Amino acid sequence: MKKVVAISVFLFSNWAISQNDSIPEKLEEVIISSERIDLPFSENSRTIQVISLEEIQQSTATNVADLLQNSAGIDVRRRGTDGMQSDIYIRGGHFNQTLILIDGIKVEDPQTGHHTMNVMPPLENIERIEIIKGPAARVFGQNAFLGAINIVTKKTKKQQVNVTAQGGSFERLFFGVDASVLTKKATHQLSFSDNSSNGYRPNTDFKNRNYFVKSTINTKNNPFEVLATFQERKFGANNFYTNNPAFNEYEETQTSIVAVSTKYQTGKWQLKPSVYWKRNQDMFLLKREDPSFSRNFNISNKVGGQLNSSYTSKTGITGLGVDISQVTLSSNNLGNQQRTMITAFAEHRFSLLQDKLDVTPGVSVNYFSDFGFQSFPGVDVGYKISKEVKIYGNVGYSYRIPTYTEMYISIPGFLSGNPDLQPEKAFSQEIGATYRNRTFNFSTAFFRRAAEDLIDYIKQTEDSPLFIAQNIRKITTIGFEMNTSYSFSVNNTKQTLNFGYTFLDDDFFDLDVFASRYLINSSMKHQVVASGNFNFFKTLQTGISYRYVERPTNSYNVVDASVRATVKGFTFSVIGNNIFNASFVEKANVPMPKGNVLFGIKYRFQ
Repeated sequence: MKKVVAISVFLFSNWAISQNDSIPEKLEEVIISSERIDLPFSENSRTIQVISLEEIQQSTATNVADLLQNSAGIDVRRRGTDGMQSDIYIRGGHFNQTLILIDGIKVEDPQTGHHTMNVMPPLENIERIEIIKGPAARVFGQNAFLGAINIVTKKTKKQQVNVTAQGGSFERLFFGVDASVLTKKATHQLSFSDNSSNGYRPNTDFKNRNYFVKSTINTKNNPFEVLATFQERKFGANNFYTNNPAFNEYEETQTSIVAVSTKYQTGKWQLKPSVYWKRNQDMFLLKREDPSFSRNFNISNKVGGQLNSSYTSKTGITGLGVDISQVTLSSNNLGNQQRTMITAFAEHRFSLLQDKLDVTPGVSVNYFSDFGFQSFPGVDVGYKISKEVKIYGNVGYSYRIPTYTEMYISIPGFLSGNPDLQPEKAFSQEIGATYRNRTFNFSTAFFRRAAEDLIDYIKQTEDSPLFIAQNIRKITTIGFEMNTSYSFSVNNTKQTLNFGYTFLDDDFFDLDVFASRYLINSSMKHQVVASGNFNFFKTLQTGISYRYVERPTNSYNVVDASVRATVKGFTFSVIGNNIFNASFVEKANVPMPKGNVLFGIKYRFQ
């Protein structure tokens, strides 16, 4: 069957090329907004991937976790359907080592990285996603150990209301309303959705609600942006976190973010201040039917402010920034915790040899009230061989402090934290090359990461009663990544083909442990992602995505497909996941569902 799919795509692409009526013009270049120095996508000397609005709208995904699965180097380990509980890995490593941002606001969770994806906005509210791979600590501070993902939400451009209803396998029901409202002094993007399912296997039912508001308030000087989100999730978590069949896990989470930001341009200075508050509430039962057996209740808050700035001079662009935040945790299992974090950033981009060569050294200095000072230097270098071809390289140090779960968790008969854990450290190097023109993009990168004091839950022997959090010795990872995309036109409608490949190899040296929860023999070895988005008659869109993942313990192939038809304001959709009924797991002890389908209808009022 895989050969049939591959041959079909190959024949279609060749037919399309022969029928090519016109080549789409190059779109306006995206400015990468998550860094202090605003640069066009093509000017960066890092491995950056941008998922555009068009790609989001035509994908086979219904949520951010599923969307990221189709990106080379991104390993999404889901528990359940619709991104119910998902962990994000960039180029191997650990889910706590990937930093997630929304409109440049860091939303890492101090309790556990398992909650990082709880606050993802619906795809309908996302303008694009910026994926920064490799050492990013000097740009974003700790937690950007392997890279960072910035979710850029939409700004209101025209007044409209969309109403969406969906239903499908596992008694899945979805209802959503999103509206764009324009007034003389403000614009507002508003969204509400309710999503539920009885589950694809016992105790995997869920009920989610999402509220989203983004407002731009116009003043005499500069507009202010206000972001407010709230997500409530209630779900059966059948062995999502443990491997004991006697447990019947259940979880409820509430996550909210409020942020206010603006931008000032004064001569050669650009200033971008913002303040933010993130709150997460988590209630976890080890036995759903018996709350008294083990009930963990946690409330975490992060309140902070940041100021990013850049100054343009004859020698280049200087980026400066500071982020100050206070973190608190109240927990019946992890205790009452408090932490102050201060991060200062500095970098300068030199443009030499008539702007063909760019060199950007920088450093991030961090203070943690419970771990002291740490610094992460790094440098990016790029050289333009021609208008289309660029080579680049970067080196840098990264760092991550342990979560409160890793330090203090206690689950009887299963898991134990370690209050003596030390921070993780890594030194990473990367070289890469890109080729871009109007219709064809190609990028490749070779990378190496030498990490020490990595944190994992391990058992030393088969008879050990608990997984205990420890700093294991070191792991060195080498890898290779490639991405290509090709766009062409048939009957004046755009068609797109994408392909990506990742290879990872971990050296564990003489690590002698019986079992590991996350780091040992679980990372991807080979990953292949491919997708095609095809438009017919400007009213009919089809998409197909394929991914192959090989780990040391298993491998699998999964194909998803979608069809969307638009008629007089109505959009009818059919999305099929795992259409060839593959048996696979992304996280041990959690089998993923076989083939399933979701039918939808959306109406747009304008």
